[in-house]
Amino acid sequence: MIEVESLTVRFAGVTPIDDMSVVFPGGTCGLIGPNGAGKTTFFNVLSGFVKPAAGSITAFGQNMLKLSDYKRARWGLRRTFQTEMAIEKLSVFDNVALIHEHSGAKRSTRNEDVLKAIEFVGLETPPNAKVGGLGARERRLVGETSHLADVIQKIPGEVGALVILVDHDMSLVSACCATTAVVDFGKLVAAGPTAEVLRDEHVMRAYLGTETPVDEPDPEPEDGS
Repeated sequence: MIEVESLTVRFAGVTPIDDMSVVFPGGTCGLIGPNGAGKTTFFNVLSGFVKPAAGSITAFGQNMLKLSDYKRARWGLRRTFQTEMAIEKLSVFDNVALIHEHSGAKRSTRNEDVLKAIEFVGLETPPNAKVGGLGARERRLVGETSHLADVIQKIPGEVGALVILVDHDMSLVSACCATTAVVDFGKLVAAGPTAEVLRDEHVMRAYLGTETPVDEPDPEPEDGS
């Protein structure tokens, strides 16, 4: 469980996260919102790249804000990015092994762990193949595991991790996430079971940029207008 309490971030008068409190209970959870809503800032705080002005983040009983960024990685925090992170000149095996080396896992099980990870994401390319020679889909598989719904859904059960998925594809969020939180302009708009959240009037407003719910007609113009 990750508990966020009254989290606030300020940048020279701008408040990208404004008194945000939310609980990610476990399994795979969604975090969604329009561009500029504060999602990236939240992960920057969680990763240790940004220091908040106020609030707390507790993960499985650990006060994350008291840990330096590298200690958070050793503790078990992992983050993937939209930008491809694989190193072209290295093999598939070596790219995954680099992550293993910095994970705190035992060196004695490195080969087994790396091959198991490659198999887990469904990459059929030989482990000794150079990343630079792979197609776009295979390159993405090397760089991250959060690429398909079936893989994402297996992560919590396979490694016991809590996954927070950020994506604008609502079909993917619906398929993977039992619970979802929505932020807009740095504030929590809604949180709870994903199906209910995606039907929430405030969530529809945040995504559509309108104060009129999608299931209500626009008001009729007054006479003489």
